[in-house]
Amino acid sequence: MASIRALVLNCTLKPSPAPSSCDQLGREVLAELARQGVDGELIRVVDHDVRFGVSTDEGNGDGWPAIRAKVLAAQVLIIATPIWLGQPSSVCKMVLERLDAELSETDAEGRLLTYGKVAGVAVVGNEDGAHHTIGQVQQALNEVGFSCAAAGATYWVGEALHKVDYRDAGPKPDTTGRTTKALALNSAHLARLLAEQPYPPPEAQDAAVSPSRESA
Repeated sequence: MASIRALVLNCTLKPSPAPSSCDQLGREVLAELARQGVDGELIRVVDHDVRFGVSTDEGNGDGWPAIRAKVLAAQVLIIATPIWLGQPSSVCKMVLERLDAELSETDAEGRLLTYGKVAGVAVVGNEDGAHHTIGQVQQALNEVGFSCAAAGATYWVGEALHKVDYRDAGPKPDTTGRTTKALALNSAHLARLLAEQPYPPPEAQDAAVSPSRESA
């Protein structure tokens, strides 16, 4: 069985040691992944001097290259983000912009380095918008080469206009807990499948035989 490692990027706006609901939900995902035999760690992005940009290294002490190395060493990437104004956090968007650089990074056979890696999403917020946020993040991750497993997201949202955070309201084993387990189980399963049978290189697409078409 292939050895799988996971990385959770906590995209909260709050630097450590401030409490973070994203941190709690991200660690719950890691705990469920551990039950699937997956080791992992969580990084709070704002604790690092990550620069705005769309390259792999923006220079001048940019904190992204060290995080990127851990992304490339992992087979499962979980983006944990709060909802602000119905959107992923600005930190989450910055991470996605930095991952855009992976569209120019390929292996010896021409595949993106992100091919074969599985991405999942964990969302917390005090208002509706989880599905919209998940859709935005999953689409961006898929576009830069990550694969998303079935049921590849988990979330919790509180009542509108209330101020209860997930770290105070959770855990929710029958709701969020159930989706967290599905995210971990399916992501670990897909990551092992892709590790054993990688995506074909671009040349294989060129060599594929097109099906014949009969005249109408």
